[in-house]
Amino acid sequence: MPAPRNRTLTITEAEYSRYKKRLLTLRSPAILSEILNHTLLNNVLDAAEFLPEQFVDVLFIDPPYNLTKRFNADTFRATSHDAYAAWMDSWLSKLVRAVKPTASIYICGDWRSSAAIQQVAGKYFIIRNRITWEREKGRGAKANWKNASEDIWYCTMSEKFTFNLDAVKVKRKVIAPYTQNGKPKDWKKLDDGNFRLTHPSNVWTDLTVPFWSMPENTEHPTQKPEKLVAKIILASSSQGDVVFDPFLGSGTTSVVAKKLGRQYVGIEIDEKFASISEKRLEHAEKGSSIQGFDDGVFWERNSR
Repeated sequence: MPAPRNRTLTITEAEYSRYKKRLLTLRSPAILSEILNHTLLNNVLDAAEFLPEQFVDVLFIDPPYNLTKRFNADTFRATSHDAYAAWMDSWLSKLVRAVKPTASIYICGDWRSSAAIQQVAGKYFIIRNRITWEREKGRGAKANWKNASEDIWYCTMSEKFTFNLDAVKVKRKVIAPYTQNGKPKDWKKLDDGNFRLTHPSNVWTDLTVPFWSMPENTEHPTQKPEKLVAKIILASSSQGDVVFDPFLGSGTTSVVAKKLGRQYVGIEIDEKFASISEKRLEHAEKGSSIQGFDDGVFWERNSR
């Protein structure tokens, strides 16, 4: 039995049977209206050739990293740099035609896979930055530095793209409040402290990796925080835009897109994780809150 405060979202056999009926499997070319706001139960290589052309405003990619990891019945195995880059190129090259000329692309990785991501992404996109975010969880190491960060490569298709700066400013506590003529300068005094809105950088230290007491947590072994995806979607899209995730996992990207008024398409190869996505999407109809994102701003970790 789970602990009393364990809020991890799970799926019963009855729910599994019900939610998997909502999944679509592409076996022939599809038009956008057929797949919009749906979860596709496919291998990305199989589905890529059936996707519509130029329908994606934000492409968020969180592929298996170059390490051995088990995902339910499937296990992804670590390989050489060249082999990993070739595998990545095999599906990324097929997704390019689905992306709009004005789209933004975000590709997740770690220190092992980042060199391959830069190499392959540079063939098809304009690489604009590498975001590094802190994973505050993680096992220690006796003969190495603790691995507590991951990367997100930020790219665009062209020089014309969306970046909503004001939508992703971070609310930080002011440690040394500076005044001018007795009035706060660039900060506000609130009931719970002094805060300043700051420009977002490419180092993110305000994220919490989902864990058992968070309602967004699932059984997926590499689940990204909803707050992380929210930053990306708000920065690089507008209301009604289409967010596409070809490695959907347990559905975080689609769920956040729905909560933020965007449209979505997700591809997932594992039927159970895809079904969990559908359950989460159903829950999103009852509430659109995102932990760490409140009053239209992103708060520092543990500050609210």
